[in-house]
Amino acid sequence: MPSSPLEISAEQSSVGYKQELHRGVGPFASFAAGFSFVSILTTVFQLFGLGFWLGGASFFWAWPFVLGGQLLVALCFAELAGRWPVTGAIFQWSSRLANPTWGWATGWIMVVGQILTVAVAAIAIQAVLPAIWSGFQIVGGPDADPSILSATGAQNAVVLGIAMLAITTVVNVVGIRQMAACTSVGVAVEIVGVVALILVLFLLPERGPSVVLHHTGWEGSGSYVFAWLGSSLMASYVLVGFDSAGELAEETHAPRRTTPKTIIRAVTISGLGGGLLILAALISAPSLTDGNLATGGLAWVITERLGDVFGRLLLCTVAVAVFACTLAVQTSGARMMYSMSRENAFPFHRYLGRVSPRTGTPVIASIVVGAGAATALAVNINSTTIFTALSSLCIAMLYIAYLGVTLALLVVRIRHRNTDHFPAGVDEDGKPLFTLGRWGIPVNVVAVAFQMLMVVNLLWPRPEIYDLTGETWWLRWSATLFVATTAALGLAYFFINRLHDRIELIHVPHTHSQVS
Repeated sequence: MPSSPLEISAEQSSVGYKQELHRGVGPFASFAAGFSFVSILTTVFQLFGLGFWLGGASFFWAWPFVLGGQLLVALCFAELAGRWPVTGAIFQWSSRLANPTWGWATGWIMVVGQILTVAVAAIAIQAVLPAIWSGFQIVGGPDADPSILSATGAQNAVVLGIAMLAITTVVNVVGIRQMAACTSVGVAVEIVGVVALILVLFLLPERGPSVVLHHTGWEGSGSYVFAWLGSSLMASYVLVGFDSAGELAEETHAPRRTTPKTIIRAVTISGLGGGLLILAALISAPSLTDGNLATGGLAWVITERLGDVFGRLLLCTVAVAVFACTLAVQTSGARMMYSMSRENAFPFHRYLGRVSPRTGTPVIASIVVGAGAATALAVNINSTTIFTALSSLCIAMLYIAYLGVTLALLVVRIRHRNTDHFPAGVDEDGKPLFTLGRWGIPVNVVAVAFQMLMVVNLLWPRPEIYDLTGETWWLRWSATLFVATTAALGLAYFFINRLHDRIELIHVPHTHSQVS
């Protein structure tokens, strides 16, 4: 009998569920799921101006800091992905490492966070489409302010975002092969766009790379440390979602071999490309001090440096990346909701846990995630902080959910520190599964510490993130209040419905003796 809950035999190809989802995801599509969730073109474009506004040129150094921390988290996830290649990864992994109650709480936070992330990904289109053609500025007309921090920009972002969600919902409902094809094409276009942007911007320098050693563009006062921590919200938002490859494990061919690799590749390639893109933008921006870089972001740099025609062509690749990102995040959220529902662990689980026999997709769960994201946008249509507030809030919730996995994993590692944490299992080709070996505990400890720091940083009541008026206390504390309310409602539902008696996970013994 195995001595650790992390052990798994080479022959255990089943994860305890009847195969209902269709396996239509290959190695590149699996990588695309994680890469498109991160989507550096979408998120760097969306948040570059915010990061520069909060920290000036030296906000660049927040990127390698967050990348290092998230890479440690990804390494932990890669170990788990090979052992438990199951849809609803965050919920399933935390349930197996700790218990179904802990797993349910982690999954609940993750689902709500994913729905909000879908909403934020969708409104990223506002940073692109009006810059391509002013006719996309529907609210207020072509001459209205398209900045998402303005009233007309925020309202137009909601209109375009809801339209985007309608399209991604249809694609998600049609089938996994169509979703995988759209995501793969989107990622291919995004990679071409990133490489082209980096090369072109580096060839049009206005200053040298040493610009990142100075705070040029920062107009704040007091200690720069706090400004830098605020600017790290940009990197924190971008470098998340690499677990999406795990969410599609039951739809992936040879998931024990494929998923661990694609999780790590999604983080490393996104980290390298995003860092170079940020540096290229800082080097090539026409000015760092006239205010345009903070308000216009990368879209302003591209159109100013490359001209209208070429600049708009590259912005088209960003629009494709935004679509692929929104699609991937919605797919991930739907799979998490489906995974919890088939364990009777979610409201209306009888419907949300169904898979269409024709398309092999959780149709109702996909629609609910899309509708939930659209609702989150609609109720905030008059808020000029919709972008910054929702961005920080949704990512904070994802970090909390990730922490539910890595913290439980660390407890298991410590309890079994005198045994092999991950004994030699094999993948579908008979090769050893990925493991950190003796580095498991050190990597896990630093990952947990990093996540705790970033949760506090993301929820910190900064007026420039949550309350641009600086006069409304409840707006400033809205992220903390929302997370607390979400947790309270979830716990109330959990105990009122006695889910701890109903969540079965029958294939996972509720002991720390074995996984069967």
